[in-house]
Amino acid sequence: MTVTAYTLAVVLDLFCVFLGYRFLFQPASAAAGYGVPARPDGDAGAYLSIKGLRDGAFGVMGLVLLVFAGARAEAWFMLAVALVPLFDTVIVLRHGGTKAVAFGIHFATAVIVLISAGLLFAV
Repeated sequence: MTVTAYTLAVVLDLFCVFLGYRFLFQPASAAAGYGVPARPDGDAGAYLSIKGLRDGAFGVMGLVLLVFAGARAEAWFMLAVALVPLFDTVIVLRHGGTKAVAFGIHFATAVIVLISAGLLFAV
């Protein structure tokens, strides 16, 4: 179980780093994948960069906690960070995104993050 808990935590943290990279360097396609595409006539660049920085920082912070503070600290972090995809679900639904993206990507991510937290607490 320890290997599974650590592996899932590292994969989720690296995925956050990847999402951050995408929003910083490929913002239009990242926004479309998020479920709420950036409007071509709007100035969404700053907001997409903020999201990229946020996601990337979450990933780096998760890796730092796992390496330097251990599984319990990472578990608490994952528990708190699970709020982000839960609220992303609501954001996508409120802004015209599809239910498939809202629940299939964001809500499912929240569930996986909560599973990761549970596994880390059990280690």
